[in-house]
Amino acid sequence: MSHASRHSHHHEHEHDANAFVGAVSSACELRGLRLTPLRLRVLELIAAEEKPVKAYDLLDRLKDEHGSAAPPTVYRALDFLLENRFIHKLESINAYVGCHHPNEAHQVPFLICDVCSGAVEVCDERVSRLLSEQAKERGFRPRAQTLEVHGICAACRAAVVPA
Repeated sequence: MSHASRHSHHHEHEHDANAFVGAVSSACELRGLRLTPLRLRVLELIAAEEKPVKAYDLLDRLKDEHGSAAPPTVYRALDFLLENRFIHKLESINAYVGCHHPNEAHQVPFLICDVCSGAVEVCDERVSRLLSEQAKERGFRPRAQTLEVHGICAACRAAVVPA
């Protein structure tokens, strides 16, 4: 399949997805982690999505491709990716999304749209610094944490309310 024939308007995203998968692959090599074919495939599926993806959607995709995908193996792959901070789990919608900075541990706020389920990662050092400082002042040691802010994104708001 020629590259041009694939949805050209997704080109930007495809490039991002490839870059993300590449960043994770090299992070695994550096850290001596095994990125098995299944882990890699799960990662690629998450990267290819425009939106957070649920585990059963991943299972369906994998079944289409392989004819079989055992839920436990898929969950183990997700756990591996989560543990190593390559993806985030958005607990409030029970869905997974790729991490913009797979090479650094960080706390990230996500803005999650209740209408289209889109999620935007807010990359701002000030937010994580503030959270870390507040936790430290209280003698609280945070684990990996994802801040989830629900609302309606600009595109959905524009669709509902005439400008």
